Amino acid sequence: MAIRTVLGDITKIAADAIVNAANEMMLGGGGVDGAIHRAAGPELYEECLKVPEVRPGVRCPTGEARITGGGRLPSRHVIHTVGPVYDGGRYGEAEKLASCYRNCLALAYENGLRSIVFPSISTGVYGYPAEEAAPIAVREVNTFLALHPDMEVTFCLFNGPRDRIDMKALYDGLLNP
Repeated sequence: MAIRTVLGDITKIAADAIVNAANEMMLGGGGVDGAIHRAAGPELYEECLKVPEVRPGVRCPTGEARITGGGRLPSRHVIHTVGPVYDGGRYGEAEKLASCYRNCLALAYENGLRSIVFPSISTGVYGYPAEEAAPIAVREVNTFLALHPDMEVTFCLFNGPRDRIDMKALYDGLLNP
């Protein structure tokens, strides 16, 4: 069972899959989503267009996950998931966030992937406090890896201008108490 943390750019990591903190349309946006789409090139956009809408304007509902190729990225695949917009934690945000991690890991496993790289889902523009989101992420990954110890998971973290804390230190502290 391997879990590691890195501080850096998720678009530069070679893995079987990186996770895109996407929006429901899966066609690019801001933050990590925009960075992944820019780095992957038009191939990723074209693959995302092929993912059927489950309702008008929605290819991937909040908490679910979809897989595409990686385009020009060093990773072979992109697993797209839509985290919850944080609204005080009163509207099931924790369960929706946990579902993102569970569904990404399950999709990776179902597709025979052995390495997956996660950003800190929902902690950017969606406003989820990192101090609340990180324990959910670590718990879900640990639970999955207890059953599938051959999988390698990396948390690729980024300290942006709005971050009040050191993201890598937060995750490292949870992984190595």
